[in-house]
Amino acid sequence: MEKRKLEGLRSQWKWGVASETRKGLILGMGYTEEELDRPLIAVVNSWNEYNPGHVHLDQLAERVKQGIREAGGLPFEVMTTGICDGMVLIDPKYIEVPSRNCIADQVELTVEGNFFDGMVMLSTCDSIVPGHLMAAARLDIPTIIVTGGYMPHTFFRGKEVYHMDGQHLTGAAESGDVDMDYYNDIIRSCYGACGACDALTTANSMCTVAEALGMTLPGNSSMSAVSPAIRRLSFQAGKRIVELVEEGVTARQIITPESIKNAIRVDMAMAGSANLILHIPAIASEAGYDEPWWTYFDQLGQEIPLLCHTAPSGPWKMTDIDRAGGMPGLFKELLPKMNCDCMTVSGKTFGEVYRDCPVWDHEVIHSLDDPASTEPGMAVLYGSLAPEGCFVKIAGVPEHMVDFRGPAVVFDDLEDSIEGLRNGKIKPGDAAILRFMGLKGRFGTTAFTFQEELKGHPDLYNSCAIITDGRYSGGTTGLSVGYVCPEAAQGGPLGVVKDGDIIHIDLPERKIDLDIPEDELKERLANFHWEFPSGAHKRYLNLFVRNIGSAARGSIWEFKD
Repeated sequence: MEKRKLEGLRSQWKWGVASETRKGLILGMGYTEEELDRPLIAVVNSWNEYNPGHVHLDQLAERVKQGIREAGGLPFEVMTTGICDGMVLIDPKYIEVPSRNCIADQVELTVEGNFFDGMVMLSTCDSIVPGHLMAAARLDIPTIIVTGGYMPHTFFRGKEVYHMDGQHLTGAAESGDVDMDYYNDIIRSCYGACGACDALTTANSMCTVAEALGMTLPGNSSMSAVSPAIRRLSFQAGKRIVELVEEGVTARQIITPESIKNAIRVDMAMAGSANLILHIPAIASEAGYDEPWWTYFDQLGQEIPLLCHTAPSGPWKMTDIDRAGGMPGLFKELLPKMNCDCMTVSGKTFGEVYRDCPVWDHEVIHSLDDPASTEPGMAVLYGSLAPEGCFVKIAGVPEHMVDFRGPAVVFDDLEDSIEGLRNGKIKPGDAAILRFMGLKGRFGTTAFTFQEELKGHPDLYNSCAIITDGRYSGGTTGLSVGYVCPEAAQGGPLGVVKDGDIIHIDLPERKIDLDIPEDELKERLANFHWEFPSGAHKRYLNLFVRNIGSAARGSIWEFKD
C-alpha cells in the first residue's frame, strides 16, 4: 500500500516527551512506524456477553476494522458500557439516562483523551445509541454510527413469534390466568439470538434516529442483525470513516438543528418510542443547540401523518419494514416533509440518498397521500397536573379513552404500585399515579413492569390511566402518560395528588388537569416538602441526581455548585 501522510491529524500533533512516549508504547505493542502515519480511528464498541442486542457487535467491529485498514487507517477498538433495559430486573435505575450520560462520558474520556482522528461507534440498544450520538455531538470529530440491527423472529408451536408475544402474557401468568407450560414454552421461544427486540421500542427507534440524522450509512437502521447486508455495511463504514477524516467532515456538520428536526419527523411518521423526547433533545444540547425541542415534537407531530403503524401499537414489525423497503423506503415517502439538503455521512444529502428508494409493500409503508393515520403518534399535554408538559403515545391509546376522567390511586414508588395492582387496590376507571420516579426522584425509572402486568388484567388495562413522572417503555400502549414536568421530586403538582382526586385527560385538547380548586392546589404545593434519600443509593446515582439537568433539554449534565 502506498504510504500516505495526512496533514493536521490530531493523532500526529507533537507534544514532546508525551508524543514520543505514546509512539514508543504503540510500537511496543507490535505496530509499525508506517501504521503510525495513518489516521488513528477509534472503533467504539459496546459489545458484551450479557446484552443480546450487543452480543454480536464483536463480529461487526471486525468488519469495521477491516474496512479501516483497507482505506489506509489504523483502527483501535475501545469499549463502552452497554446495559440491556430488559435485563435489569424490577428496578432499572441505571437505565435509561444514568447509563446514557455515563456512556457519553466514557467516549469523551477514551476518544478525546487519546486524540483519535475519527471514530466508528457500534451500538444497538436503548441507552447506548443515544449515549454514542451525544458523545459524537459533544466531541465533534469525524464519526459514523453502526447500529446492530433488529432481532430475527423465531417459531413457537408452528407459528412465527416475536418477543412481545411472550411479554404480553406476564400479567396473566402472575394472576394464574394462563397455562404455565404454555407460558414457559413461549418465553423460551420468543426471543432471537441477537439484535434489537423486533418492534419500534426505544432500541429500534434510536437506530432509526441515527439514520435520520445522517449519522449512519443508508439502510442501516432496518437491517437484520444476522443479515449479510449489515456485515457489508460495517466494512463500508470502516472505509468511509477514513474518507471523512481526510475530508474534515465532523459530527456537527451532520448533526444540525435541521437534521434533528428531520429525526423528529421520522419519529412522528412511525410513532416511535416516547423515550426519544429525552434522547433527541440531549443530542441537540450536546451539540450546543438550545431550542424548544419539546415544542417541536408537538408541532411536527401535528404536521406529519403516520406512515408506518409499527408494533407494539400497530401490526408491523421491523422484519416487515425491512421487506417492504426498509427505512430508505419510508424516508423516500416522507421526503416532501423533510429538509432534503441535510448532509449525511455518505457524502450525499438526505434527498440525494433517499429520493429513488423503492417501497415494495404500501400496506406496510404508506405514502403521504394515503397515510396509515392522520392522528399524531405522540402528543404533549399541558395543564394543572403538568405545567411544563408531559407526553402520551397517542397511537397506543384506545379510542374510548381519549377523554378520560377518573379518581387517583397514588403510589410513591414502583414496588408499591405493583403490589397494589396484585392486591386489588386499583379498580376499573382509576388513574394510577406512579410518582417520585422522575430523574431527580429516582433516576427516570420506567413504569414498564407495572404496564406489562396491567396488560394481564383486561378490565383495568382497558379502563385505567397510568400517569408517571418517570419514563415508560418504548413499547407502551394504553393510556400511559409519562415524563410529567415538573416531576414530583422537584415540587411539581404530581407530588401533592391525593387518593380520590379526580384526574381529567383530554387528548384532543392536549390537556391534563388535577380537578381541584386552584387555591387548594396552591396551598398543597406551599406545604409540600421532599428530600432525596441519598443514603439509599450508590455513589454514582447520587452524583447523577446532583447534576442532572432539565428533561426538556434532554437531561444532560448541568453541573451545580
